[in-house]
Amino acid sequence: MISVIICTYNRDKYIGQLLDSLAKNDYPETNYEIILVDNNCTDNTRSICEEFVVKKNNINFRYVEEQEQGLSAARNKGIKEAKGDIIIYVDDDAIVDSDYIRSYAEHFHSNPETMAAGGPIEPLYETKEPSWMSPYTKALLTAWMNYGDKVRKYPNGRFPGGGNAAYRKSVFDKVGLFNTELGRKGTELLASEEKDIFDKMQRLGMQVLYLPSPVLHHIIPQTKLDEPYFNRLTLQIGRSERMRTMSISQSKYVKRLFFEGVKWCGTLVLLCYYTLQLQPMKGWKLVLFRKNVTAGLLGK
Repeated sequence: MISVIICTYNRDKYIGQLLDSLAKNDYPETNYEIILVDNNCTDNTRSICEEFVVKKNNINFRYVEEQEQGLSAARNKGIKEAKGDIIIYVDDDAIVDSDYIRSYAEHFHSNPETMAAGGPIEPLYETKEPSWMSPYTKALLTAWMNYGDKVRKYPNGRFPGGGNAAYRKSVFDKVGLFNTELGRKGTELLASEEKDIFDKMQRLGMQVLYLPSPVLHHIIPQTKLDEPYFNRLTLQIGRSERMRTMSISQSKYVKRLFFEGVKWCGTLVLLCYYTLQLQPMKGWKLVLFRKNVTAGLLGK
């Protein structure tokens, strides 16, 4: 059994599209369930889901609520509710391809050593991609991720994007649930809850793979491309990393600060590169990104 979990907070603009795309999957309806975790929605999410149940009464769909605000709390609720031994987390502002569920199901069935996996995340812009966008800011703002067309291990330091990730349910028996101090809470853009889980998995030697087939298309509105959102997001990334590393140890935090210095060197090299390519705004956007992350790491 596969459990597809959608954690949502006031995304009624997109939730119907996602549910419809999941219902179009070519995997037998009897072999999967969809669990939508309502994390205190005040919009039309419930009524949209009720319409979906009537329209697609062949789909095993459950609507549950989590009153503790936060993506981590909602994800943990999904784990507790899931009947499947494979859990797939899908972002609430996305759509998936028709082979999405089957791609994950077949891989986990054929590869018992795989404990978690993720697939490509492709941006689906409501407007257009800005000229200052580079691969680095694209990954930051849209969660874009694509490591090619073959099954492989993730590059060093990388892990599945939280909006397109699958786990064996037994993973959480071994590493624990998502840290509710981390992750988004309402409109607060905290992060690092997935990184925390994958760090624990790595320490236990659990295999995590990139799969090319389960593609997720992440819808990107103009507001996510505007400067206020960019500044909020990047500052909170730094704050989240400060919280995550200090919760482990002081030395882990100091190591993260050292790594931030290394990243500054890379950022300045990229600034020079893009300037020479007559695309200086791509470089300066990366400098702003790094500046905000550093400020967050330092507790500002």
